[in-house]
Amino acid sequence: MAVSMASCGSTLGVYTKLVQPINKTAFFGSSSFGFDHVKNLCNSTKPRLSYSLSTMIPKASATAIEDGNSQETDVVPTPKVIIDQDSDPNATVVEITFGDRLGALLDTMSALKNLGLNVVKANVVLDSSGKHNTFSITKASTGRKVEEPELLEAIRLTIISNLLEYHPESSGQLAMGEAFGVEAPKTKLDVDITTRIRIDDDGPDRSLLSVETADRPGLLVDLVKIVTDINVAVESGEFDTEGLLAKAKFHVNYKGKALIKPLQQVVANSLRYFLRRPWTDESSF
Repeated sequence: MAVSMASCGSTLGVYTKLVQPINKTAFFGSSSFGFDHVKNLCNSTKPRLSYSLSTMIPKASATAIEDGNSQETDVVPTPKVIIDQDSDPNATVVEITFGDRLGALLDTMSALKNLGLNVVKANVVLDSSGKHNTFSITKASTGRKVEEPELLEAIRLTIISNLLEYHPESSGQLAMGEAFGVEAPKTKLDVDITTRIRIDDDGPDRSLLSVETADRPGLLVDLVKIVTDINVAVESGEFDTEGLLAKAKFHVNYKGKALIKPLQQVVANSLRYFLRRPWTDESSF
């Protein structure tokens, strides 16, 4: 599993807001970015959902249909979105799984292209866990993989937004269903209980930071900001959205070296502190 690091329905409404990109350190080797226009993904009446990205999130066309493959079954599978920055040095690899319900994802790829990305369909694999749709993404302007955390989060939320658009039955299975789905998940995760943080040495030059916590819009950007605010560099990794949970694995270093034990504890404590209060203004940008 792996990421190389640096919309909403009309019933919920959309608003525009300017935000400042992360400037603490380059994420996955390039400086952070920002677009002139910023569109918030989900303008709910709940203040805890007032997260916005420094980019415009395109949405699939309301008239387009992605091959109509949405069989109704008694059990709704758990949606999974994996953003992998490690497996391909030249591209960001995305994998989407939702049982056997996903169609061709043509509109999803079209929406990603509207973010200034090149999308190449790689393959579809069907196994006991469902249909795995995997494709590679590069920035149209450079032909290189995506490295900015804001754009990686925009990719993730664009995919989830379109998943909810074409498969509204997934709303109750996704944490994002509360933000911009047709119904909120019936199960609510306790952040304190759900959050698990582990840091292991991954050679002399870097450490592997693993974080599992309750998912929410903007989480990927917040995780990177929390770590880089401690002057720990994030090299690469993977960010998985699995139903109500988000699972991240980041390769990190401090001045080109693996994190020593006291610094590991500082990183873990900072993450726990911010993740247990994710809906305050201080935790996003």
